[in-house]
Amino acid sequence: MPSLCRDCLTRFDAAARCPSCGRPRIVSHPELDSLTIAHMDCDAFYASVEKRDNPALVDKPVIIGGGRRGVVSTACYIARIKGVRSAMPMFQALKLCPEAVVIKPRMQAYVDASRAIRAMMEELTPAIEPLSLDEAFLDLTGTARLHGAPAAVMLARLVRRMKTELGLTGSVGLSHNKFLAKIASDLNKPHGFSVIGRADTAAFLRGKPVRMIWGVGQATQTALEQAGIRSFDDLLRWEARDLTARFGSMGDRLWHLARGLDTRRVSRDSPMKSISNETTFSEDTSDPDILDGHIWRLAEKVADRAKAKALAGRVVTLKLKRADHRILTRRHAMRDATQLADKLYREARALFDQGQNAGPYRLIGVGLSDLVPENAADLSHDLLDPQAAARQRAERATDAIRARFGEDAILKGRALR
Repeated sequence: MPSLCRDCLTRFDAAARCPSCGRPRIVSHPELDSLTIAHMDCDAFYASVEKRDNPALVDKPVIIGGGRRGVVSTACYIARIKGVRSAMPMFQALKLCPEAVVIKPRMQAYVDASRAIRAMMEELTPAIEPLSLDEAFLDLTGTARLHGAPAAVMLARLVRRMKTELGLTGSVGLSHNKFLAKIASDLNKPHGFSVIGRADTAAFLRGKPVRMIWGVGQATQTALEQAGIRSFDDLLRWEARDLTARFGSMGDRLWHLARGLDTRRVSRDSPMKSISNETTFSEDTSDPDILDGHIWRLAEKVADRAKAKALAGRVVTLKLKRADHRILTRRHAMRDATQLADKLYREARALFDQGQNAGPYRLIGVGLSDLVPENAADLSHDLLDPQAAARQRAERATDAIRARFGEDAILKGRALR
């Protein structure tokens, strides 16, 4: 059986240990040399970056997130052993792991690490479909002749470079389609490498729960359970037309996935639909100055991400969560797309003023959607606002200063509220 040592990249027939280096980190599969669709997922990415940059944290449970009223963005594996999970309320996470070190997210550090990993991926294949900062699909079909090695070897080389050059680890799933590759990458985390081949697809899926399907959330899972569907075996008993009649397009997708069928291509240019940022307050507040400062900071973060991705948007969204957990969402479609923090702030602030400050609020968020390339943005100025052009020039100058001297090199006064 084809086998690969993930440490020294030696290829050999199946054995308990590598014949070259003697180590046991082996991946073996009959189709190892022919599979080319992969999913790579970094291990506890934000927490791993923090531990890399601060070695004193290596043996400690680390949670990335906001204050006690916020939620967990990422938890390291030490904290996960205690039951901490992403999206868990912070107060609950700290009950489970009171000794955890809580760190506010440092997005720029994570973006920098993500870009370094992406550059390594680009050396393997141009067919990369990022899903987030820390995970992506890769299609290495046809690259064996270029690299002189099959996809499995190149993927093992990628994660080895991530470890040695960036101090970060990742888990790889290798299969014959995206659906199975994503499932495989989660089978043996952290620092795993799992393979699902064509011949063993049916046997692998047999008896597995439908919640394993990416995109099947709690609401969909409940609807499926009401129809008596809890596992892939249950799905196999349904005809395609019956699933489609009951669940629409999702039913057709489920029929195919139950059989391990997924024809989606790895798409480099999958469009981003929206850009948003939000914050949860440590205490509920109705203070208009505090809320105004947050609206500015959120608008600035969204604008920074839009500029980094060379995008702009026409629709501004303001999200508010009241103390009773009721969520209020307001949107406004602008005549022209923008990527400017100043314009985004003014639109979001106008949306806030529509509510006559019906707080107190526990969360506020700002978003930008209906995205377009940046060359189609900010092409005209409001004749009723003669200072708009001057503010635009000032913002571009501010961007240049921050790019050279750091994010905190220059701040607006309202950001200090």
